[in-house]
Amino acid sequence: MPSTSPIAGATVLVTGAARGMGELYARRAASEGAAAIALWDVDVEAAREVAEQLGREGCAVRTYGVDISRQENIAAAVAGMREDIGAPDVLINNAGIIRGVPFWEHDPVGDIDLTMRINALAPMWLTREVLPEMMDDRSRPKRIINIASAAGTVANPNMSVYASSKWALIGWSESLRLELARSGHGHIAVTTFCPSYVSTGMFDGARGPLLTPIMTPDRAVEAAWSGMKAGRPIVAK
Repeated sequence: MPSTSPIAGATVLVTGAARGMGELYARRAASEGAAAIALWDVDVEAAREVAEQLGREGCAVRTYGVDISRQENIAAAVAGMREDIGAPDVLINNAGIIRGVPFWEHDPVGDIDLTMRINALAPMWLTREVLPEMMDDRSRPKRIINIASAAGTVANPNMSVYASSKWALIGWSESLRLELARSGHGHIAVTTFCPSYVSTGMFDGARGPLLTPIMTPDRAVEAAWSGMKAGRPIVAK
């Protein structure tokens, strides 16, 4: 197993990278010596502003306007990334959406289908696109971190679809970790991050269990980042 840093000299891919926690993950990667960073977001203009700032730290930063709710968009963006900066060594499946209302107020397409696509299916699709190269390349440690939620571990009134999407993400992420370990791919570590609510604005209108703590984005990213680098299976805060 390689003993080098999983970040220094790595190519890092962050989804939902234009703001919030995604932007903070990208900044961490740049500050710790990543060779290249791919910023994926539907808001490509905001992502370009982040890229302009990160480029000053000496790494190659590329932006991709990607609607990850469609598998074909993901495949096309990965192909473009391979040509631009290469396949990722570190994958941060960060993008997510939420609507906090009773289940019967969810629109079947705009809420239910879209939430499941972005929160659960997109990380699977994207990981499936880049995983073969991660498996083949043992020259350095590889990392995959899937940003789930404590909402995926307990029933959440008014958050039924969001909670379901995160339950799915947790189950898949842990299963993938076990499959890789049992198949001899110890150079790839999969981490599932299950934070409580994070004060990014994403949870406006949502309500969780009584006394659920609210984390700042900086604290959440610190916990997730440290756990990912160490290859911890689960980070729960």
